[in-house]
Amino acid sequence: MSVSKTVMNARSNEYREQRVDLAAAFRWAARLDYHEAVANHFSLAVNEAGTQFLMNPNQVHFSRVKASDLLLLDANDSEALSHPDAPDITAWGLHGSVHRRCPHHRCAMHVHSKYATVLACLQDSNLPAIDQNTAMFYQRYVIDAGFGGLATENEGERCAAQLTDPSKKVMIMGNHGVLVLGSNVADTFNRLFYFERAAETYILALQTGQALRVLPDQIAASTAQDIDDYPDQAERHFSELKAILDSDGSNYAD
Repeated sequence: MSVSKTVMNARSNEYREQRVDLAAAFRWAARLDYHEAVANHFSLAVNEAGTQFLMNPNQVHFSRVKASDLLLLDANDSEALSHPDAPDITAWGLHGSVHRRCPHHRCAMHVHSKYATVLACLQDSNLPAIDQNTAMFYQRYVIDAGFGGLATENEGERCAAQLTDPSKKVMIMGNHGVLVLGSNVADTFNRLFYFERAAETYILALQTGQALRVLPDQIAASTAQDIDDYPDQAERHFSELKAILDSDGSNYAD
């Protein structure tokens, strides 16, 4: 049975903990300059099937998003764009498709952050393992070289079709930006943070014009696995970020 339009689009405190976490992620994305005007979107699945998800409301700046503002959407709702609080059409196209087709990816964060976008614009958008942060993504990303314009539903479906492998947690969206995926908000935001840092290191290293010291595949692979297995790092990182917001008197949790 489909969920009613009123329920799915209401601003409410349902899924309180998830809302607070996602709102905190928006606030920190703005602080770190990952945002772009009132574009870009984060989403989080809240039901077992992964088809119902929270997402930021249309055209609200990341620095102002509150927990109670987040839309509750159903990826299988064919009338989602006709609701009074309809999401942005490109947000629906990309995130709706991911949550409909890839239930293994519970959280999705799409940004046009500076260094990830530069990487996405290179003819070769691979990220070589030249340090610990870049090694973190060894064999854990896909490169989409088929940019087809704004991420309306057809483009979103095309992107989602490339994300069926649960081990691929980042899509480098050629000529566009980056889509980072994870099991929850803390896991996904932590990965977004480190991907942008890794891209920054690589782009700055390229600017020196000197040869890169690339890690051997075996070392890169073991480093990536060790980081994956590192206990509670993402959770502790994100807990500290929320604590900073709280100490600053932020209203993100409202």
